[in-house]
Amino acid sequence: MKLSKVDLSFQSCTSSYDEADVVIYSVPMDATTSFRPGTRFAGNAIRVDSFGVEWYSPYRDADLKDFKTVDTGDLDLPIGAVEDALDIVYEATKTVINDGKKPMVIGGEHLITYPVLKALHEKYNDLHVIHLDAHTDLREEFFGRELSHATFMRQAHKFLGDHKIFQFGIRSGDKHEFEWAKKHIHQQKFDFEGLDKIVEQIKDKPVYITIDLDVLDPAVFPGTGTPEPGGMQYKDLLWAFDQFEKLNHIVGADIVELSPYLDPSGASNAVAAKSLRELILILHKNKNK
Repeated sequence: MKLSKVDLSFQSCTSSYDEADVVIYSVPMDATTSFRPGTRFAGNAIRVDSFGVEWYSPYRDADLKDFKTVDTGDLDLPIGAVEDALDIVYEATKTVINDGKKPMVIGGEHLITYPVLKALHEKYNDLHVIHLDAHTDLREEFFGRELSHATFMRQAHKFLGDHKIFQFGIRSGDKHEFEWAKKHIHQQKFDFEGLDKIVEQIKDKPVYITIDLDVLDPAVFPGTGTPEPGGMQYKDLLWAFDQFEKLNHIVGADIVELSPYLDPSGASNAVAAKSLRELILILHKNKNK
């Protein structure tokens, strides 16, 4: 699969594909969304909003224009063909990692993380996942489907194995999901307590970071399809980013579940764009360790 930069890109991320260390691509898919759709429009909404976000992050003391990043835009997905779309995401991710670059993925619904993890696990068989989310996403099936935004982490567990998944901020799910989690993964309900200790525990392992932005409280981030009251404040997410900087081997990251038209104020787009800036810088700084 050939990837190249696009005219509408995130901020200053306009390097060529060949020279870039981090590759941004977005996945315009919300085929299994079970409540309010619209995440397929997130990628370009974030790109447009990024023009209002500074290149320099005072939180990272780093500037995007000092690093080589390419934004290759939306993947071209067949509408309604879930398995075919996931195959395209998988192939795009394989291309990026085989070229020695780090994937920075924008959702889309959270199911898009599944093929990214599948591709990365083939390269890093000891892959660990830090998962920030309001929802467990640990169902065995949802509306008769094994592959869904509500099942993707349970499906990923089949190749990741026990005690490789670390969930934080969880506050919604079926009872059996919470019971299953007690035996197979690390799950921190309601907040990010203990994230610093987990980072210390796995800091030398290959780690993928997946952030469902609905981990934030709806008062902070209303533009999402399944909002859950009782969530994190943005300063909590910034603290989590500080912890991620202590990891020694981050192999990729994603942010998912922005549905831009559900927040007419545009505030959710700004939250997503600023979060993406932080993650891009964390990926770059991690590569230099």
